[in-house]
Amino acid sequence: MVHERDRISVERLIRAPAAAIFDVIADPGRHADFDGSGSVRGARLATPTRLDQGAVFVMDMKRSLPYGMANTVVEFDENRVIAWAPRFANGRARNFFGRIWRYELQPVDGGTLVRETWDVSHDRLRLLLRLLFSAPFRRDMEESLRLLDDLVSRST
Repeated sequence: MVHERDRISVERLIRAPAAAIFDVIADPGRHADFDGSGSVRGARLATPTRLDQGAVFVMDMKRSLPYGMANTVVEFDENRVIAWAPRFANGRARNFFGRIWRYELQPVDGGTLVRETWDVSHDRLRLLLRLLFSAPFRRDMEESLRLLDDLVSRST
């Protein structure tokens, strides 16, 4: 059973077409531009420029110390849904990862409703993650959607 506290979602109406928003999210090279946590430094060289189902992309990160995250796209519906499962790029602690980052886009009057979700419902460390990261991740996600809105608004 999935507990509601295992998922944090934030939403924002962005006054742009879903395709324009999806193009930014599906480009790992743009992730640092709308990362509200400030931890995404950039995509590594071998990372694809456009994500699709099953794509693996590696991001350089920093929260106190630098590290890398290898992400596998596990959900993909063009202009509607994209989600990836992260794990440490060095392969360590693989069995403890089960979280998902998901973006859902729904066309509505006046633009697109964008929902970002951090889903730890299948993560072995979900209780610890909920306790330590729920409040900061919600703030970071709200900032991410604000930054995404600014990015897309400037280019449309």
